[in-house]
Amino acid sequence: MKVALIVNPYSGDKKGEKLLPLVEKQLMLNNIDFHTYTSLYHEHILKITSELKIKQYDAIIAMGGDGTNFHVLNGLLTAFKPKTLPPLGIIPVGSGNSFAKDLNVYNFNDGIRAIINNKPKWIDICSFTQAKKKYYFINLTGIGFVTDVAKTAQKFKYLKDFSYIIGVFYRTIILKSHYMEIEIDNKQISQENCFVEFCNSRFTGGNMMMAPDAEIDDGFMDIIIVGKLTRTQLLITLPKIYKGTHVSHPAVRYLKTKKARIKTWPDKTLLPDGELFGATPSTIKVHHKLLRYLA
Repeated sequence: MKVALIVNPYSGDKKGEKLLPLVEKQLMLNNIDFHTYTSLYHEHILKITSELKIKQYDAIIAMGGDGTNFHVLNGLLTAFKPKTLPPLGIIPVGSGNSFAKDLNVYNFNDGIRAIINNKPKWIDICSFTQAKKKYYFINLTGIGFVTDVAKTAQKFKYLKDFSYIIGVFYRTIILKSHYMEIEIDNKQISQENCFVEFCNSRFTGGNMMMAPDAEIDDGFMDIIIVGKLTRTQLLITLPKIYKGTHVSHPAVRYLKTKKARIKTWPDKTLLPDGELFGATPSTIKVHHKLLRYLA
C-alpha cells in the first residue's frame, strides 16, 4: 500500500510538525509505503493536491485539522473527478478535529490504524457556491455569530484555546442579529437570525455536538437555524451545544434537506470546515456518497 501524506506542520499549534517523525516511523513499521508532502504556506495544500499523480497512490491522507482536510478535498475535486480518486484518510492533529470523530478517528494513532486496516467507507460531501464556482466541505459551514466568533478568535490565535473564549464574549457584547431568507424543499424561511449551521457531521469546534442526529452517509445535511436571541439567552444556550441539547430551545429549528439556498442582509461570511472563506448568497447541496474515507 502506498499513500500520499499531506502534512500541515502548523496545525494544532505545530503539532503536525512535532508528530510527523513518529507518524512516518509507524507507517514504516507497518510496511506502508508513503510520500510526504509538507505545506509551506496557507493554501499550499490546494496546489499540492491538484498536482498529485493520484494513480500512484492507494490512499491520500490529510495530516492536520479540519481546515487541512478542507484544502485537500478542494484541491483534489478541482483537479480530478471523484470516481478517479483513491480513498482519503485523516490523521487528526489539529485543534478541533471535528469531522474525524464521525469516522471513529479520535487521535493520530486511530488515523494510522485506519490506514493499516484499509477499510474505506463511502460518505457524503457537501458543496457551496460562490458566484458560478463550486467549493466543497465535509464537516459543516456556518454563518452569523459562529463566523463572527471565528473572526475575532483568529486575531488572538497566539492565545490558543483562550482565543475562542475571547471571541464568544466579545461577539456576545456587540451581538447583532441579521435578516435571513433560506429556501429549503421549495419552502422559504424568512426571519431575524443569530446563526445557521449546515452540517454533514455531528461535531464542531472539537467536542461541540452541533447536529446530534447528523449522519455522514444518509444523503442529507442537518441544518441548525438559531433565531434572534438576547445576550443572556445566547450565553445560557451555547454550553448546551456540548451535549446537543441546544436543539430543544424554542428559537432553534432543526431541519434535514438535500439542498438549500440562503441569502442574508447584510452579506455574511461563510465558515466551511473552520475556514473563513466565501459569503452569502450561496446554494448548499449534498452529494450522496461521493468519496471514500478510511474509517
